[in-house]
Amino acid sequence: EVEAGHCGVRRADAGNPAADQLSVRRQRCRPGREPEHREPSGPFRLDDEVGGRLRPLPRAGAEFGVSTPGPRAPEGASAEIFDAAEIEAARVLFARPAAFLMGAVSLEALPPPDLPEVAFAGRSNVGKSSLLNALVSRHRLARTSGDPGRTRELNFFLLDDRLRLVDLPGYGFAKVSRGQARKFQDLGRAFLQGRANLKRVYLLIDARHGLKDSDAEALTALDKSAVSYQIVLTKADKLKAADAESRIVETLAGIAKRPAAFPRLVATSAETGQGLAELRAEIAAAAFA
Repeated sequence: EVEAGHCGVRRADAGNPAADQLSVRRQRCRPGREPEHREPSGPFRLDDEVGGRLRPLPRAGAEFGVSTPGPRAPEGASAEIFDAAEIEAARVLFARPAAFLMGAVSLEALPPPDLPEVAFAGRSNVGKSSLLNALVSRHRLARTSGDPGRTRELNFFLLDDRLRLVDLPGYGFAKVSRGQARKFQDLGRAFLQGRANLKRVYLLIDARHGLKDSDAEALTALDKSAVSYQIVLTKADKLKAADAESRIVETLAGIAKRPAAFPRLVATSAETGQGLAELRAEIAAAAFA
């Protein structure tokens, strides 16, 4: 709820879901200085009942590692999706040892499907390696490069000896022949269709550009594979808050009728850390549900 107040804004936040009254926080600012605002990070969904505006979804369920779901926030409540314990548990998980496991150039070379896996896909210049490094707070876990399209195999990373992160070959700007690009992209599609322990795919979209034609092709491939996938906006810090919210609304509308799309997204920045805590919690919940 927002109403007129000192310096133009006064916000009422539900800090304690069990409390009967909202705590009112007055936003203060110095003369000549705009009030502070936070960049939207998510996860979000579109709420058709309030004119297509964004709102957080109710909590995703159990803290990871627990098979029975925890209590859900009421539909439409302004509660965070994940509580503090779930955010902290995910932070601890991603602070555990992480290492490059192997690169696979064929399905025969894949590691055995004995651990849960989550995969990361996206255009060749979307920042997959940077995001992976930021998630585990490591600068060189996944190799970054100024040349898009360096990932030409399935790269597996092992986190805490109980979760594998998979970096799929990028699409779009790879500086290879069309035949070579098709070869390693076909490998990625084959992996998606036949990996029973693959819990979710995170499709990275550059927040500055939104969904493009090449992304639509990837969405269709994921739908055909019947693999649950979730959109992650990267480089969200490059947008102003209003532009970021518009991009979120636009992207959610673009996947609304996609059968395998998870109905919320996270806006992130590997540079500032925006949205990383929520994305870690999303991954943990998907992997260990």
